[in-house]
Amino acid sequence: MQNYNELSSSFLSTMQSTKNLSEKTVTAYQSDLSDFCRFIDKGEIGKETILKYVQYLSQKELKDSTINRKLIVIKMFFEYLYQSHNIYENYYLEHKFRFKKERKLPKTLTIKEVSTLMVYLSKQREQALTSFAKWKSNRNLALIDILVSTGIRVAEASEISINDIAISERVILIHGKGRKQRLIYISCHQTWNNLIKWINIRKTLNTNSDNLFLNRYGKQISIHGIEYIFTCARNSCGINPKATPHYLRHTFATNLLANGADLRSVQEILGHSSVSTTEIYTEVTVERKKQVLKKYNYRNKI
Repeated sequence: MQNYNELSSSFLSTMQSTKNLSEKTVTAYQSDLSDFCRFIDKGEIGKETILKYVQYLSQKELKDSTINRKLIVIKMFFEYLYQSHNIYENYYLEHKFRFKKERKLPKTLTIKEVSTLMVYLSKQREQALTSFAKWKSNRNLALIDILVSTGIRVAEASEISINDIAISERVILIHGKGRKQRLIYISCHQTWNNLIKWINIRKTLNTNSDNLFLNRYGKQISIHGIEYIFTCARNSCGINPKATPHYLRHTFATNLLANGADLRSVQEILGHSSVSTTEIYTEVTVERKKQVLKKYNYRNKI
């Protein structure tokens, strides 16, 4: 009888070393495989295993997108088991599943809300009296401004190193999903000034970390730390109470397209592997649609 928990660990190790996966992706794979191994329990994998597992997932009333994600991992796991001779037949290939993914529109903030957020953070810096309050408010302003001005992911902001910044070019090297790198130019003069002010303060701190943004202990700020900073600022300035830092990324992308940026350029700036991911933002660029229809709709001239 196979120990599928051990095999799943071996599979994850192989995937991590050969596919260059991020820790976040490996953790997600591990969660999905653990669920599958619990379902199998101490039984053996057979021809009906996949079908029964899908029925089991459906009974849990999971979203189709969640089931689809789990099955992608299971498909890779079965291929691994087959190639490593732990099963004599790849039973997954006997089934084809299609799940419609709900196409949700990106949630954004209004320009007024973003402005309110930035004004609040700027006032926090101006009103800081103690040295701790000063470095904290400068960090928070620079951090949130980077998210607003570049649309990078929270995890990407957390990973920025001092060595990733080319000050003479106003460019930051971003370490994206799948360990793909891209360069982001800081076009806003005020954003750059906020960043430089933080860098100058950061130089005075006692830390062994190379990360740009630090927590109070002089270590790399975590994703949860950034989310906490945003949540506190959001609640204090009274903008959309449901907003998350990812709203800033959506807002950035939507406004680029609304202002006339081409889809391919926005894809590269955001670090999307496929342009189809970027296309969702075109659905919320209402103003852009209005401009096109006013200018090109032949009915307007009849």
